Amino acid sequence: MHRPGGAVSDASPDAYRQVSFWLDDLAASGIDDLRPRAPLTASARFDVCLIGGGLTALWTAYSLAKADPDLRIAVLERDIAGFGASGRNGGWCSALFPRSASSLEREHGYDAAIAMRRAMIDTVGEVGRVTELEGIECDFAQGGTLVFARSDAQRVLARAEVDEGRRFGVDRLEYWDERTIGSRFGVPGSGDHGTSAMFDPSCARVHPGKLVRGLARVVESLGVAVFERTEVIDWSAGRVRFRALHGGSEGTVSARHVIVATEGYGARLPRVRRRILPLYSLMIATEPLPEATWDEIGLEHGQTFSDYRHLLVYGQRTADNRFAFGGRGARYHWGSAVDPAFERVEEVFGHLHETLREFFPAMGDARVTHRWGGPLGVARDWHPTASYNPKTGVGLAGGYVGDGLSTTNLAGRTLADLVLGRDTELTRLPWANHRSPLWEPEPLRFVGANLGILGMRLADAEERYTGRPSLTARMLAPLTGH
Repeated sequence: MHRPGGAVSDASPDAYRQVSFWLDDLAASGIDDLRPRAPLTASARFDVCLIGGGLTALWTAYSLAKADPDLRIAVLERDIAGFGASGRNGGWCSALFPRSASSLEREHGYDAAIAMRRAMIDTVGEVGRVTELEGIECDFAQGGTLVFARSDAQRVLARAEVDEGRRFGVDRLEYWDERTIGSRFGVPGSGDHGTSAMFDPSCARVHPGKLVRGLARVVESLGVAVFERTEVIDWSAGRVRFRALHGGSEGTVSARHVIVATEGYGARLPRVRRRILPLYSLMIATEPLPEATWDEIGLEHGQTFSDYRHLLVYGQRTADNRFAFGGRGARYHWGSAVDPAFERVEEVFGHLHETLREFFPAMGDARVTHRWGGPLGVARDWHPTASYNPKTGVGLAGGYVGDGLSTTNLAGRTLADLVLGRDTELTRLPWANHRSPLWEPEPLRFVGANLGILGMRLADAEERYTGRPSLTARMLAPLTGH
């Protein structure tokens, strides 16, 4: 079905259904048959050319089309809109940003850190507002996120996060003690010495497949040309070289503005290669669970969840009462390779299933129906960017480290202001025009990235053994944006 490192060779809807539960659900429910749009087959001229058909490109196209309906805008996507991280993620529309507020303060100052936090919180509401306005039915429900603290070491981290939120005065984080969690959620060890949690109201549950595919239809209705099965070969100021995957015809798009929005998949392009590191995150989805089981578990619709382990896990209750649950742990591959074979690691899938049952034993023997994965993008300093050079007309956004479902909306609005030459609150945010250092060449990149993953595993083991916050994690924190 797949060509290693490349596009889906069989462009049938059945092939795209296998990308993730989210895309499979779209086809199964009859909402979207996933049939690719027509490719671009001849050279053309546009005002704006967006490389990539994910949420970054689509939110940018939406913002530009709304601001100036006369702009001629093209989106070039190698497979179908939402094929990448935008159609594979955990469905958290959150205020999370890869760099902590304290880290942003150290680099950019106190006021800039507050502005970034406020922008991220506002973005959650903005996604909800626009999806309702445009009729994008994406199961948006803002129920907040719970980060469970299931050990003494994790409780220290939870209280520290709440304290940091209070210091900056923007996030409205709450600490829910053991009695509160024990009375509301069916998690192991609840009670006076059991599980507590940090609650963040600035998070919504969404169906990412419905969001990205719905947004693609909306931008088309605004006059944006969306070309699928169109592979970008290279670009330079004012020019984008492409190849239609059906028929193999090549051509050039001439455009005043070229925006690169490829996230982890950009590592395959020579001009991006060392700017982004593709790190795989994998997910599972269960069969729908009965309402009685959810009553015992305690998770409400709209709530997402995680805990304070260092090797990240994340989950949600879907609108059709499944668990969608994912996590890190798959290794980085030599040369920033991106390959469909890396999307399935049975050891990681097994670990995710076991971890989910540890979270919520009431799920019992619920069957896992879907397993999938894909690469997310990591900048060398874990600092996302929305950048645009007015001299060359070339822009770039990404490096979301898995926090991109909402951040892409902010990126789209920021890029639109930058392209249009506006001086706004968004263009003055600390991530606007931020330039991260390049990743090291191989073999240093391979060794460093995989040692980092190993270090997170060791940090979790250290905390289980000592009961105290990990010294290993503290040493790695500056390398991971904390």
